[in-house]
Amino acid sequence: MRMTALPRVDPAQLMELLSVSLAAYYGDFTLAAASESLTASQGKTLSVLRRGPASMSALATTLTCDASNMTGIVDRLEKRGLVQREPSPSDRRVKNVVLTSEGKRVIDVIRGKMHHTLDGLDRLDEQERTTLYALLERVFVAQPATARP
Repeated sequence: MRMTALPRVDPAQLMELLSVSLAAYYGDFTLAAASESLTASQGKTLSVLRRGPASMSALATTLTCDASNMTGIVDRLEKRGLVQREPSPSDRRVKNVVLTSEGKRVIDVIRGKMHHTLDGLDRLDEQERTTLYALLERVFVAQPATARP
């Protein structure tokens, strides 16, 4: 079987496609979070915590918001029983935010309602999803961010 060469894609084209893709994902996520009476920031907080407990400062850094804003977000989530604060096992002065079982249920419901995103991922076969995962991890997770001039 003869393979044809793919056209060259420059970084600007990739950045544009990432921008469009992330806007579609974010819109889908925002609507799904709203269906559970959550703001996008509250939903993103639950999503981050689905990976495991995090300190308030780590959440603020990950969500790129002020610590005071993060406190308000966590207060509202805690009031709904979606998260709880616990002392850090390594530093009692630090409070970790932990997802409750109800919080896990809600973020799973939100992800399940992201129909546009899920439909797009369903168009990929298992190997393509594995490749996409590896590429995204390599581009965004595996390498530390570096400052560019």
